[in-house]
Amino acid sequence: MRISKKEKALAIARILEDLYPVVPVPLAHEDPYTLLVAVVLSARCTDVKVNQVTPFLFAKADTAKTMSKLDVDVIREIIKPCGLSPAKSKNIKELSSILTEKYGGKVPETFAELEALPGVGHKTASVVMAQAFGVPAFPVDTHIHRLAYRWGLSDGKNVEKTEADLKKLFPEESWNKLHLQIIYFGREYCPARGHVREKCPICSVYGRNEK
Repeated sequence: MRISKKEKALAIARILEDLYPVVPVPLAHEDPYTLLVAVVLSARCTDVKVNQVTPFLFAKADTAKTMSKLDVDVIREIIKPCGLSPAKSKNIKELSSILTEKYGGKVPETFAELEALPGVGHKTASVVMAQAFGVPAFPVDTHIHRLAYRWGLSDGKNVEKTEADLKKLFPEESWNKLHLQIIYFGREYCPARGHVREKCPICSVYGRNEK
């Protein structure tokens, strides 16, 4: 019996809730500013690696004002294990200066203001809005993009389309928790490589037939 995409989405949400009733935020942080820096560092880098690096960075500077005063070479040397350190260090210093001068050291609470900061795209802004401020958002990373396609919830054309499709299928009040549940599920059951459809609790029931 065929079920609608909406029914499938709700069934998947129930499985995820059973598996992950509590979902910790993967990036260690103390406040919106340290979360923002951690998310900038997480581009093309694992959360585990970011969490290994940020204690050393935040020991040097854990506010926008103190970070803006650090030499960019000092930042770059500390964050080197996260990759893309020349661009990331420059962006962290610049966004910290902007936050200090324009927002009194605080992280702004709108998508437009966040996305205007150096190194902050829509996905980064979405994570900060969801996890720091509790505003409904659906940050789409590679895990979520891949799984939404595998589960037939989106056509996989691009992350923008995936985000729009998922927002239509799931209730707004579930987005902030659900995007983390999908990430944890992707890591544990539904990896990019070595995925066994028959052993996956969701793909085995609701997944596309992979060739």
